[in-house]
Amino acid sequence: MDAMASSWLVIALGILAANLPFFNDKLFAAVPLKHAAPADGKSWRKPLALRLLEMVILYFIVGSVAYMLEARLGNAFPQTWEFYAITGCLFLVLAFPGFVARYLRKRR
Repeated sequence: MDAMASSWLVIALGILAANLPFFNDKLFAAVPLKHAAPADGKSWRKPLALRLLEMVILYFIVGSVAYMLEARLGNAFPQTWEFYAITGCLFLVLAFPGFVARYLRKRR
């Protein structure tokens, strides 16, 4: 895989992983969570804190995939804290559509 294809793969994985916690109520879209039925009869939803924790874990998974792809292409460059701060903020920006769809869009 060349550098351009691996770059687009990492970007696509980042977009999917950043929005995954907001578009389903299962843990990592695979594990159903056990919960007590709410008294008001509404369906149970994942709390925001659990969604954010899931995002952090998915950030590191996407970062690991990106590092493996970079190592396959040649030398993997060492990164400092600035790199992780910027990519973490970029991951949050990529999650904005999922956040809007889950919390800010009016339900009819």
